Amino acid sequence: MADMLVKLFNISAPVKEEEIFFENGIRFKRALAPDRNKIIEYSKTCGGEDYSAEVQAAFANNPITCYIATKDKELIGFACFEATAKNFFGPMAVSSEYRKQGIGKMLLLKSLYSMQEMGYGYAIIGWPTKSAIPFYEKCVGATLIEDESLGIYRRMINVD
Repeated sequence: MADMLVKLFNISAPVKEEEIFFENGIRFKRALAPDRNKIIEYSKTCGGEDYSAEVQAAFANNPITCYIATKDKELIGFACFEATAKNFFGPMAVSSEYRKQGIGKMLLLKSLYSMQEMGYGYAIIGWPTKSAIPFYEKCVGATLIEDESLGIYRRMINVD
């Protein structure tokens, strides 16, 4: 699979979009240490894959490089950046009943805007699933980085 590239200088703070979610009871927050275990547990099952190792890595950063979405004080989504590698976005997952409502897009925008504030001009979306590629293309104009290799992921234990 290929990674994707995003121009961060085209990303602006999603303030107006966030206000609409706020009116509907959905909050977007940067994760805090006291919620670490809840988010890690959620990340083990939400996306159909176990993302807990990367969430733990995001909590090791200072500041924490993980955003969460909540509704009625319940976790409904998360997005991490600078977890797998510097300047990488991901993983991200939203509970199935809240998908296709713009929550993933908001988590993506907040994360990418934070990366822009860190001084990056571009970000890498690491190893997106085939079904997620159109989402990233549409939301932030991400483009595929054509490469036959597995990139940074070739260093994983189960990848040869």
